[in-house]
Amino acid sequence: MLASTLLASGLCVALAACIPSGVSLPRQPGSLLLPRVNSTSSTNTSVCAGNTASDRSVWCDYSTSTNYYDDAPDTGVTVEYWFELTNTTAAPDGISRDILSVNGSVPGPTIEANWAWEGVFGGIVIHGPATADYDEDLGSLFLNDWDHQTADALYTYAEVEGPPTLDTGLINGTNTWSNGSVGTRFATDFTSGTSYLLRVVNAAIDTHFDFSIDNHTLQVIAMDFVPIVPYTTDSISIGMGQRYDIIVNANMSAVASDFWMRAFPDAFCSDNDNSDDIKGIIHYDGSSSTPTTTGYTITENSCFGESLESLVPFLELDASSSAAVSNDLASTVAFNDDNIFKWYIGSTSFLVEWDDPTALQILNNDTSFSNTSGVIELPTADEWTIVIIETTLAVPHPIHLHGHDFYVLAAGYGTYAAEAPTLQTSNPPRRDVAMLPAAGYLVFAFQADNPGAWLAHCHIGWHTSEGFAIQFVERYDEIAALYNRTELETTCKAWEAWQSSAGLVEDDSGV
Repeated sequence: MLASTLLASGLCVALAACIPSGVSLPRQPGSLLLPRVNSTSSTNTSVCAGNTASDRSVWCDYSTSTNYYDDAPDTGVTVEYWFELTNTTAAPDGISRDILSVNGSVPGPTIEANWAWEGVFGGIVIHGPATADYDEDLGSLFLNDWDHQTADALYTYAEVEGPPTLDTGLINGTNTWSNGSVGTRFATDFTSGTSYLLRVVNAAIDTHFDFSIDNHTLQVIAMDFVPIVPYTTDSISIGMGQRYDIIVNANMSAVASDFWMRAFPDAFCSDNDNSDDIKGIIHYDGSSSTPTTTGYTITENSCFGESLESLVPFLELDASSSAAVSNDLASTVAFNDDNIFKWYIGSTSFLVEWDDPTALQILNNDTSFSNTSGVIELPTADEWTIVIIETTLAVPHPIHLHGHDFYVLAAGYGTYAAEAPTLQTSNPPRRDVAMLPAAGYLVFAFQADNPGAWLAHCHIGWHTSEGFAIQFVERYDEIAALYNRTELETTCKAWEAWQSSAGLVEDDSGV
């Protein structure tokens, strides 16, 4: 969902999605939305009946019990969005600096589609069934760390000195600075007696957040777009790249009319100079006052994230109980010959071959992948792969896999061999970002049911850029048929020409 940097001035994204004819799409200021383009299908699905505030579990002929891995809804409708990526000057917290914007805004325009579609760069709201009822969907809520220097400047520091301490943070792209003298808080309105769905996204580069709303209980109903059995909590521990859908009931009008929404960096793995003031506001029933509420006392958990025991998928699917461990990969860090930090996973510090990317190598029937490409080949259809990633360093890592929801079989402190954990193969948590604990291990599994070259990487921006990534080449023989060779070669040549004309030198992993 938030995994790519788009290196183009214009981008078209086509969605084969369940957006019915006659449904208008919301536009953010400056967004460039093309009209829907219908395919040759002769019929389109109308707005899904049954999905109401009193029953969010159904969606057209589907429900939360539908196995959406095998039975994806398809209406034959395609929509297009056009995005323009430009460098501009913005002041999210009142302090101006250069920034990369999407159609002039940060975060970029939200894509809205209906259940049946997969992710792409940027914020996406995908409507569909839910495991608990709510009245209104408030959409995405982005949590970001923020600095008054650009990411390029910070990376120059990080690769020599280690992760920099960041200035502050943003909620939905905004905050104040200098004791509130500049900038604006994010604010949203609640109506007493109404229940609201919030889709919380950690889009930070290097901050693990504890998110809460003063005096309110959060009902968690999904993780990384996987519906779960609902549970309640005062706060959620959310790593970089992770997403949680939560329901909040507006039932606190007797306590106050205005409440703080807080994104608190977990100090174990997140350095921030403004950690107590990354806040938004909930206004009840038209109030516009500054909150005076007090936050919960949150017990930080060393950036471990939400308890695995709490994350129970509603659709029960088991991992293979007979699969063997395929890869046991150690995560380490070291200085290279130029005294630059490089992260390794297994024996690889990842480096993209810009002039010969994996997809192009596969189309050219080239199997001589370089060591720095970090390729692990999975040739057998539907075979299960179990991966262990572990570290002896006191640094946690959010591990993200493209192309799959993986099954989290175990995570804990110590070495995998010494702890010898029992692997949970019966309906384990399924997601696409899971925390590798500090000085610990993470065990996950997935089935080779999606041919492609899939990146797996740490979601801490500095670590990914310093080489913390590998790729799984899944069912090599089937991949070439999935590509349009002309489009791929044209894109690669255009990139090569631009790189040469711009004098661009690859000084990081290329991810």
